Amino acid sequence: MQLTFKGSLQFYTFPHFENSGKVIHGFTTRNGGVSGAPYSSLNTAFHVGDDEANVRTNRQLACAALGLNPAHLVAGRQVHGDRIEVVGLEDRGRGAISDKDSLPATDALVTGIAGVPLSSYYADCVPVFLLDPVKGVIAIAHAGWKGTALKIAEKTLKKMRDSFGVDPGDCLAGIGPSVGPCCYEVDESVMGPFQDSFPEIQDLAVPISSGRWRLNLWETNRRTLLDAGLKAENIVSSQICTSCHQQYFFSYRAQRGNTGRMAALIMLK
Repeated sequence: MQLTFKGSLQFYTFPHFENSGKVIHGFTTRNGGVSGAPYSSLNTAFHVGDDEANVRTNRQLACAALGLNPAHLVAGRQVHGDRIEVVGLEDRGRGAISDKDSLPATDALVTGIAGVPLSSYYADCVPVFLLDPVKGVIAIAHAGWKGTALKIAEKTLKKMRDSFGVDPGDCLAGIGPSVGPCCYEVDESVMGPFQDSFPEIQDLAVPISSGRWRLNLWETNRRTLLDAGLKAENIVSSQICTSCHQQYFFSYRAQRGNTGRMAALIMLK
């Protein structure tokens, strides 16, 4: 993953997505917006307590830099579940200027329609970008620990296959900045569901004390994508920890829940 300027803002982007020529995409940083503390400054989420006018301005800034229409953004109300919605032209604008009309209880979005910008919002959870450059289908999945344990990345690929005939072997995937195994300490309440989903979890979670582990969400999602049929060479993991790099990212853990959100944005050309 690379950090690039687009317009006046910096975005993290995946070179293999850029090289496909099929999409506009990017993952925002926390910098360059208008919000005040503790949302300083490019907070893109309505649900965190920031002034909604600031959020709308921040989204306009991010979309203008990428060449997207902010009024067309599609967003789900993220609940750390595994509901996936296929969206089309008729859904443009759902969640764009308010959280009230976001797609309810939705943590992944899929479309095969050009000009429909998908959006999802993060402060430590894992953004999983998906692209089938052959069929022309995209998706974004929000994979916190619950979504990762529910294998939302795999289920999103299944939705792409069932809805559009996507072959996972053709797909590209990008695992964006999120809390890394260096910082993500969990207890038995998290490890229980993970062990149910990933019995061979030993090398995905490193014990650090009695009843405490450091969990690797990056590698867990990468393996989930491999199990779903993606080729290893088509999966790029950023390996960038949001908690370690607070100068660039909001971090729910590091900032004790009182913080903003970055945006993952992708649209078929």
